[in-house]
Amino acid sequence: MTKLIDELELPAGLRKLTDEELVQVSEELRDELIDVMSGCSGHFASSLGATELTVATHATFNTPHDRIIWDVGHQAYVHKMVTGRRDKLSTIRQRGGISGFLKREESEYDTFGAGHAGTSISAAVGMAQALKSTHPERYVVPIIGDGSLTSGMVFEALNHAGDLGLGNLIVILNDNEMSISPNVGALSWLFSRTVTSKSSNTLRRKFKDLHQRGYVPNLVYKAIDRAEEAAQGYFSPASVLFEAFGFRYLGPIDGHNISDLMTALGHAKEQDVPVIIHTYTTKGKGYDAAEADPLKWHAVKPFNRSKASFISGSSKSASAPSYTSVFSKTLIELASKDSDIVAITAAMPTGTGLDAFESELPQQFIDVGICEQHAVTFAAGLACEGKKPVCAIYSTFLQRAYDQILHDVCIQNLPVTFALDRAGAVGQDGETHQGVFDISYLRSIPNMSLLVPKDENELRHALHTALEHNGPIAFRYPRGNGVGVPLDSEYKCLPYGKAEQVSQGEDILFLCAGPTVYTAQQVSKNLFEKFGLTSSIINARWIKPLDTELLGQELEKYQTLCTLEDHALCGGFSSAVLEFINDSGIKLASPLQRFGVQDEFLPHASQKEQHDMQGYSAEKITETLEKVLEPRRIAAAV
Repeated sequence: MTKLIDELELPAGLRKLTDEELVQVSEELRDELIDVMSGCSGHFASSLGATELTVATHATFNTPHDRIIWDVGHQAYVHKMVTGRRDKLSTIRQRGGISGFLKREESEYDTFGAGHAGTSISAAVGMAQALKSTHPERYVVPIIGDGSLTSGMVFEALNHAGDLGLGNLIVILNDNEMSISPNVGALSWLFSRTVTSKSSNTLRRKFKDLHQRGYVPNLVYKAIDRAEEAAQGYFSPASVLFEAFGFRYLGPIDGHNISDLMTALGHAKEQDVPVIIHTYTTKGKGYDAAEADPLKWHAVKPFNRSKASFISGSSKSASAPSYTSVFSKTLIELASKDSDIVAITAAMPTGTGLDAFESELPQQFIDVGICEQHAVTFAAGLACEGKKPVCAIYSTFLQRAYDQILHDVCIQNLPVTFALDRAGAVGQDGETHQGVFDISYLRSIPNMSLLVPKDENELRHALHTALEHNGPIAFRYPRGNGVGVPLDSEYKCLPYGKAEQVSQGEDILFLCAGPTVYTAQQVSKNLFEKFGLTSSIINARWIKPLDTELLGQELEKYQTLCTLEDHALCGGFSSAVLEFINDSGIKLASPLQRFGVQDEFLPHASQKEQHDMQGYSAEKITETLEKVLEPRRIAAAV
């Protein structure tokens, strides 16, 4: 059957449709989104919930001339569909396919790239200010979820926007968590429509003009203005906050009601001050399973649509627990015996495994919201009073709190533990989420110690070691399953600053950070089979401090030396090794072969593909070393 969306030139075609036709378009887009996402992986529930909001926004504004800015991008899949990427949706987050987030180079409709929360309003304020003098008729419309609204950066932007008085700025708050009383919501929306109608705006402008010309006393003008604000606040307490920032508030509105959305967006365009439109939506709207459990269906892998069940995949490490689950269980074990241990997350309890911790030990769990900066300084305050805070934050998100780590934790040498989940190449999330910079930005800070366990068993000991350490300490671990090693029942402290000699050989030395130890073992096996060469493998464990004693003993013994890390080479583990070599005056037999991420951002692809692309998978390392070793073998034979 022919779909209405097949007959339209999107998104411009949306502006020619009736409200009833826009409802049909929304239903068709939602149905197609469910079909496509059942065969791939990506964010799901949020985009389902934002379908009508997306359609109404593109139908109201002259995009891309008017700017729509999506916060994070989890809810922007339908936006991608109506802006020329319907036929590419099945490639989302795959190598060579479209991004799961917003990318300026991917489409002119993606006006600002985003992967981390809370950036949309700040970017929008900048755009609106730039357009204010050159193109005041162009609107800037950031769309932000209620979760992102917890970010402190959002309130900084709201405060600045109100001060600038940007009449071309319309913020849409997509509230999909807060429960709103239907009666109060209806009264507030009725009032919002009244005070923002065309007639009300005309009267307000004339009244303002009379005041400016001296016909209306200032006292009377302010009294009427405050009366209007008070009435708005009575019907919707949420309006008080936004009015205080200098915004005109509209809502709350049913975000699945096309007619109400179109009316609100139209009224917003008539205002001469910044506007915030408060909509409420249902995550997973239109797919029962996702509505019932939006957390489970927030991000999906292939699933059976009719049965609402995920399709199992096969993996050689599927029997091994994930690093995240091992961390979570270990922390629960340790914290259950020590009430001073406090687990902290920045709105990621499920992703970091702390949802299980919260269930077991709710009094020792804190979720601060999307506020990484606050999370770190909050942890510093806890540490000042004898608590043992553990900040479990993705590597890519801890970047947001760099100053707090340096200023509030490390200068004061406070015992705060940082558990860096998703460290290394993370796969399909793409450039904005790669955890390949944490070694660089942490090892340069005085007083910080940095551990990199090689597997899930050593991860348990790393956490125990960190909690026993009297000072700032971080340990990093990758996304995905462990390698399947047995887990020790008893904990031990990893000797401070001491590496582990995993194997002893004569020809090649591999210095490894984290699970790359197992990569080195495979490469060592490959090279022995081809050249008969034997390898030594050292598990660095500690990036800071390095085991300089062991390195000093070993480095000059080998014809070929290699460093392996799932991290950027610039400033990473290999940089630390090179610094030691230089400062110690060590003479190497040949240049150090460094394997890791080059000086570039990693595009979305699978983790294996990213390792291959950057040349540090076992296969690629073997290929590189074969090219290095073959001429030496030939020369030695001659």
